[in-house]
Amino acid sequence: MITTKTTLFSEIKNVIKELNPQTISEERKAVLQPLTDFIQSKVSNHQEIRINFICTHNSRRSHLSQVWAQTMAHYFNIKNVFCYSGGTEATALFPMVAETLQNSGFQIRIISKTENPVYSIKYAENEHPILGFSKKLDDDFNPKSGFVAIMTCDSANEACPFVPGAEKRIPITFEDPKAFDNTPQQAEKYHERSLQIANELFYVFSQIKA
Repeated sequence: MITTKTTLFSEIKNVIKELNPQTISEERKAVLQPLTDFIQSKVSNHQEIRINFICTHNSRRSHLSQVWAQTMAHYFNIKNVFCYSGGTEATALFPMVAETLQNSGFQIRIISKTENPVYSIKYAENEHPILGFSKKLDDDFNPKSGFVAIMTCDSANEACPFVPGAEKRIPITFEDPKAFDNTPQQAEKYHERSLQIANELFYVFSQIKA
């Protein structure tokens, strides 16, 4: 396993220490394996690793996945990993996603207040923050070739049987916490989904060998 770094914010490190990849089923590990294989192939060949997480509205699951993947790459000291997110349409990053990440120790700042606000999401002392905002998967902010497209929701998976420029397309879908919006369980369910994504991406990156 690749050695870890220590510049992550301490609260995020504490969250990571509480993750338990042993709870991931063998069936789910099989779903995650193609992403592990893609990353390992790039590491072994000393190539850049570009991962674009795609969901319908680029508002919830794709952002949680982008942020946690970039964080785990840093945690396991895997170089040249660049994580992105996009949707089949652009809407806005749902505020509860930012709040959920903030509660896990990420430093969140809104740097552009519009109908589609831009968030600065910082996970480590010396790393450039992730810029979180909703965009279509082919937005100029995203890579045009040589990336793996991770389909994080069933509707995007069905709507995009082909992702232009993607070297590989892998469905790794998550249940949508949107179902609990405006209910007493909202914060709990967003936190639960965030931790599931973190746990599974911890497992993926923990398998990578230098």
